Amino acid sequence: MKREHFVRVVEETLDSLPEEFRSRIRNVAVLVEDTPPNQSSPRPGRRSRLVLGIFHGVPTTKKSIFDLPTGPDHIVLYQKNIEAVCSSEAEVREQIRLTVIHELGHYFGMDEAQLKDV
Repeated sequence: MKREHFVRVVEETLDSLPEEFRSRIRNVAVLVEDTPPNQSSPRPGRRSRLVLGIFHGVPTTKKSIFDLPTGPDHIVLYQKNIEAVCSSEAEVREQIRLTVIHELGHYFGMDEAQLKDV
C-alpha cells in the first residue's frame, strides 16, 4: 500500500472514533514509519513479535500541571510491520484500527493487561 493511502486510512480511523474519546485526545501526533529503528525488514506473513505501533509520551493519568513541557505525545504506526501481518487491504484497515485504539489506550493510561480486557 502506498504511504499516502495508508495515512488516509489512519486519518479515517481517527475520524471514526466516538466523539467521547476524540474530544479527550489533546496534543497527540500520529506518525507513520516503515519499521522501528534497528529492525530488519519484516517478511510477509510473519506474525511473531513485530512491533506494530508505539506510544511515546506521558499517559494522561500521569500528567501534572507541574510537568515541564516536552512537546506533543505521539503514536508511531509501523506500516511495513502492519502490512506483514495482514493478507488483504481489509485486514490492513482492521489492524490499523486495532493498533490506533491500542496505542490510544496507553495514552489514556491503560497497561497491557487492561488493554487485553478491552
